[in-house]
Amino acid sequence: MPAIDTITTEVIRSALAYASEEMGLAVRNAAYSPNIKERLDHSCALFDRRGRLVAQAEHIPVHLGSLPWGLRATLEALVQRSTVMQPGDMYVVNDPYVSGTHLNDVTVFRPIFSGDANRVHLGYAASKAHHTDVGGAVPGSMSATASELFAEGLILPPMRLMVDDRVNPDAIALLRANSRTPQARSGDLKAQIAGNVTGERRVLELVARYGEATFEAAVERILAESERRMRAQLRSFGEREVAVEDVLESPEGPLVPIRARVRTHDGTLSVDFSGTAAQLPFPMNAVYGVTLSAVHYVIRAATDHTIPMNEGCFRPVEVHAPSGSLVNPKRPAPVGGGNVETAQRLCDVMLRAFAALAPDRMPALSSGTMANVMCGGVNSAGEAWAFYETIGGGMGARPDADGIDGIQTNMTNTLNTPVEALERYFPVRVTRYEFADETGGDGRFRGGCGLVRGFALTDGQARVSLLAERQRVAPSGACGGGDGAPGKHTLLREGSRTALPAKTTLELFPGDEFVVQTPGGGGYGDPALRDASARRRDAANGLAASDGQP
Repeated sequence: MPAIDTITTEVIRSALAYASEEMGLAVRNAAYSPNIKERLDHSCALFDRRGRLVAQAEHIPVHLGSLPWGLRATLEALVQRSTVMQPGDMYVVNDPYVSGTHLNDVTVFRPIFSGDANRVHLGYAASKAHHTDVGGAVPGSMSATASELFAEGLILPPMRLMVDDRVNPDAIALLRANSRTPQARSGDLKAQIAGNVTGERRVLELVARYGEATFEAAVERILAESERRMRAQLRSFGEREVAVEDVLESPEGPLVPIRARVRTHDGTLSVDFSGTAAQLPFPMNAVYGVTLSAVHYVIRAATDHTIPMNEGCFRPVEVHAPSGSLVNPKRPAPVGGGNVETAQRLCDVMLRAFAALAPDRMPALSSGTMANVMCGGVNSAGEAWAFYETIGGGMGARPDADGIDGIQTNMTNTLNTPVEALERYFPVRVTRYEFADETGGDGRFRGGCGLVRGFALTDGQARVSLLAERQRVAPSGACGGGDGAPGKHTLLREGSRTALPAKTTLELFPGDEFVVQTPGGGGYGDPALRDASARRRDAANGLAASDGQP
């Protein structure tokens, strides 16, 4: 392998990083559904020929952390079936036990071959996007009560989406036939194809400019440099070992523990989830790819965010999750909520660990839920519809600043669905969208406030599902700061108000109003040390009482 200079390496690294961002733009611009076009619930990345992550866009942490594991598992599945990848192929998969998240997240990847007569395999372009509906028991395909994977929707094993650069119509037809919104499904799938073709084009341009040998030498140096910098960061924590835990809220019954022992040693970090609850008969199980995502995300957040994100970052990291546990279930355990809610709790567990290792670096806990809302039905014209979104909450206060009000935190990095888009595409009216006053934890620095978002059905009949957390156990403050307020959810029907559990599915009729209030973030530091002018500002903005008392 030839020697390569620093400048050429950096040019290639930056080009690959931007190529993955450009892939995301292509997916967004071509997508049909508001969930991808408006909320940006998709992610893109590039891999080398060995399936090692080389570059990724700043998209969804839970997608991106699971893509490397999912790609390797998918390639192994194809080898077991004696499938030989050819130029012009593209593959699709959503099986969580292969692709690494949940059924709604459809992964599409393209093997990249050089354009010359030898057709050398160079790597892969991959995209993962949340498809709003892939069948199953409820609109949105994320049932709060599913007892097995098969109730959650269509399961796609790895299969060819394109052959010889032509779309496989059978693959498209299969996804369309199993969705309540077939036109959006095929449109979003073709958007992912566009994203991968964009990534392939940029890789081939780099290889044409620098040559295969130089390109591969640059990749090796990029990965090695990220590994070197990450090991240096991990050494800064010293020789430490901490044990931490947090809980999930079961629909009924006791709280469910997630326990971890985190050890730093000579530039390495190991995480052992032994002692975590066994897998559950409801859809809060997190496949191993999700567990890796949460661990890797918090390591990134707790170290140096300028380290280029690639496989080298995590060579010093080892994660043990017992088979058959909540954080590494066995098939066919249901996993729809593991990707969204358990992922957030895994983040909280890891944030607690790093708060013990370096309390001056870490914030209080954020809202700890994605507050997933899935709704769909048939309007009076007989047309089926479905939508999905996550709702932001309060960010935990930081060691030197307040938390942010009403924002997506940790494992999600999506936007809201704009009110105009939601009301244009669906028979829904947004009745409330505001900060939840006085929900951030008090402290020297205040936790961010949660959100209130209300929906009213305007036509036909629908079913709405809520999959949320932190209704029984509030996000905790740090270093003497107060806890954030827990979430609460309400149904308003014919003048009566009914409190709702955090995990539920119910029928909606025209005029019904469904209201979600997300948790606030924890506060940081002694409330007595909060600046008086900050309290007056909070009171003037309606976010907290001037004396710090709700």
